[in-house]
Amino acid sequence: MKLVVRWLLTIAFLASGTTHFVKPEIFVPMIPDFLPSPLLLVYISGIAELAGGVGLQAPWPTLRRYASYGCIALLVAVFPANVHQALHHVPVNGKAAPPALLWARLPLQFVLIWLAWWCTSREQITRRS
Repeated sequence: MKLVVRWLLTIAFLASGTTHFVKPEIFVPMIPDFLPSPLLLVYISGIAELAGGVGLQAPWPTLRRYASYGCIALLVAVFPANVHQALHHVPVNGKAAPPALLWARLPLQFVLIWLAWWCTSREQITRRS
């Protein structure tokens, strides 16, 4: 089951990360006004998503674990953008979204954080002495 979840997260992170470069205009309005250089932040988060997605499939459990920590850090870092989107009714993909949908995304972020941790937890990690 963990392998399936890890693959699903990988696909989600890779798809989202790719979209950051293909259609950055979707994400720029989500960036809160108090943060500088919204487009740059979109590209940086896109790189982080791509790296996390690739890292979750690394052949080494230790690297997969570090990738999951990176994914968790990214999910925490983008949480203010999701709150901003819900508070200001920022469109999703250029289209108005029901406020309930925007608010429902917030707890989903915690589910994704837990899944990112869970899918690499208790993996057999060997250390060289």
